[in-house]
Amino acid sequence: MQPAQHQEHIAYLDVLRVLAALFVVAIHVLGPYRTEIGQIALSDWSVAVGLNSASRWVVPIFIMISGVLLLSSSHRFTLRHFIQRRVMKVVVPFVLWSLLFAGLSGLTAEGFSWQTVAQTLHAAPDHETYYHLGFFYYYIPLLLWIPILRPIVAHLSAPGVAAVGLAWMGVTAWYLSGAQGWWRNDFILYGGYLWLGFWLHYYPRARPLWWFLGLLAVGMTGYHVLGTSIQYQRYITEGWLSYTTINTVLISAAVFLAVRQWRQGRTTPSWVATLSRYSLGIYLIHPIFLWPVRAYWPTLSPSWLWIPALTIYAFAGAALITALLQRQRITAWLVP
Repeated sequence: MQPAQHQEHIAYLDVLRVLAALFVVAIHVLGPYRTEIGQIALSDWSVAVGLNSASRWVVPIFIMISGVLLLSSSHRFTLRHFIQRRVMKVVVPFVLWSLLFAGLSGLTAEGFSWQTVAQTLHAAPDHETYYHLGFFYYYIPLLLWIPILRPIVAHLSAPGVAAVGLAWMGVTAWYLSGAQGWWRNDFILYGGYLWLGFWLHYYPRARPLWWFLGLLAVGMTGYHVLGTSIQYQRYITEGWLSYTTINTVLISAAVFLAVRQWRQGRTTPSWVATLSRYSLGIYLIHPIFLWPVRAYWPTLSPSWLWIPALTIYAFAGAALITALLQRQRITAWLVP
């Protein structure tokens, strides 16, 4: 089976975008709880870290969606079109939002620090200006994979696509073990998610096995992170919460295939399609709404109530701002 010549709208990707955007907000809401073991109620800490352990699929899902869309595009590849329509569409908003959030980095509960802003901008070439923008530092380079992988996937059969995917998964398993090597870099480890998205979209075989392995990976991740941290009374992840280890790969694949199966043959509700168009804007803007929470009330109790409530608050606020920006041509490019 080869990609269709004319790419149609893929409805289940809308659902995946919305879910990923919602859960990435939740991860940023629960962030302050993670290192507070022994300082807050164990139940509050466990709920936050448990949710964090089960939600590491959000960043991989965004990359997998790009893999589905960019590796199977029916448009003839040209460098000019690729740079104008793909690269610059991401890079230009990223640069501007980095500058805006550099300003926000100087604002704390104690006041405003221009020195912090200057230090943040000075480090910007190598380090994100705000915690959520780190995604773009490894996502933007991944676009370089597209002209390399497109001619390859066009000539591979299902077994060939699976073989490459399994080889990359082997690398992520090796990475979890702590192994060192030239392959231990973001370009390869994150880049495999582009291939994984293409693979599971066009060749969704053995779904029950993927789901079983995904659930097993969730359980093992939670067991290792919560158990080890509680035992030593400090937040310990040992690589289990990395985006590029085999447990996260299996969880991400299971979520991807579950949503694909659930929405197959169904139309996307209009409100989901709308939120899907807002997903990048929600990702970019939501920390503005979380700033006062993190500055003044970072670990509200009970966490099982406040984490969902604050997630909905920040998600809805960011969606509203995105909608307003997209309505005006002069600002729409900020939230493509």
